[in-house]
Amino acid sequence: MTFENKTFIVTGAGGGMGKETVKLLLDNGANVVGCDLHTDNLLKYEDTNKFIAFQGDLLDEDTVKDIFKVTATQFGDIDGLVNIAGIAQSATPIDEVSLGEWHHIMDINMTMIFLTCREASVYMKGNKRGSIVNIGSVSVTRPRPGLQSYVASKGAVEAFSKALALELAPHQINVNVLHPGPSDTTMLGQFSAEGASVDDTRKEIFEKSVPLGSLLTPKNIADSIKYLLSDEAKMITGAVLHVDGGRNI
Repeated sequence: MTFENKTFIVTGAGGGMGKETVKLLLDNGANVVGCDLHTDNLLKYEDTNKFIAFQGDLLDEDTVKDIFKVTATQFGDIDGLVNIAGIAQSATPIDEVSLGEWHHIMDINMTMIFLTCREASVYMKGNKRGSIVNIGSVSVTRPRPGLQSYVASKGAVEAFSKALALELAPHQINVNVLHPGPSDTTMLGQFSAEGASVDDTRKEIFEKSVPLGSLLTPKNIADSIKYLLSDEAKMITGAVLHVDGGRNI
């Protein structure tokens, strides 16, 4: 499996899953544009002419347009988009969730995906090919108390992706969702209730909830993203792939 002469945009590229995805794509010959609010973790990749770190707010329409313009200018055709950017919700009873917090979670976890997918479709339709992978969450099928806003946002990602897959299928563009299980990243601790121990939450709730007995690693996720972007998955669209060690069962 090789991605020579192919170009991918990865959002949330500065986090654990994002960095691992960027590395894996570069290692397999791809051109990559990694987007994040914070790109310090990506500077080590800039010594190659196959990578661009793009720092910007993906809720800004002009910024999103610029990302795709820069990518097309530097590398030509855009073959794939991976939407990893997102935020967690600390376990909070619904009567303590403000309207502002609700909008913040929905905007970052869903509206950003709408904006990047909308722009990607403009470029991919003309080429009659492309692959989009949107990151959801196993919590859509196995929710936990206090995460209602987060779960709603990730449920929207799944529904949106399925609808988009149908819409873009005539243009030979694949759209799929990957639902990670509890993963060994910094985001995991952000699901802890206020005042709760991050370590206790990790061990007592998340690790014990995975039938295979351990947290997912960023590479587990990146490997699956790589497959969904590949030619081997060209007849897979509108699918939901659980990479969760059996957590969704």
